[in-house]
Amino acid sequence: MQPQTAAEELTLIRAEIARLRAREAELAEVVLRTAALPRVTRMQTKPLVSKRERVFDPRLLPAEILLDPAYSREKITGTTTEAPRQEPHRMQVSAPLQARFGSH
Repeated sequence: MQPQTAAEELTLIRAEIARLRAREAELAEVVLRTAALPRVTRMQTKPLVSKRERVFDPRLLPAEILLDPAYSREKITGTTTEAPRQEPHRMQVSAPLQARFGSH
């Protein structure tokens, strides 16, 4: 089917891109889950290296543990803030001293 307008062609291209992205995700999952498959192909410029590790996720703990105070501690932090700068204090000089030493 040939597209009639630019909008129709754009729709077809976007549909093809979506199909290719879905297929890419399927293949990536197969490659990552199947240890026997090679990780490098001729089309790749860099090898695909996968790494699997266990990590602790406290969000997965049951609520009764998360809310139990026996499993938490209080943490106190402090911050400093800069006080606004004040203009330096200028002394008032009496008229006789100004006349003697000059004004600045």
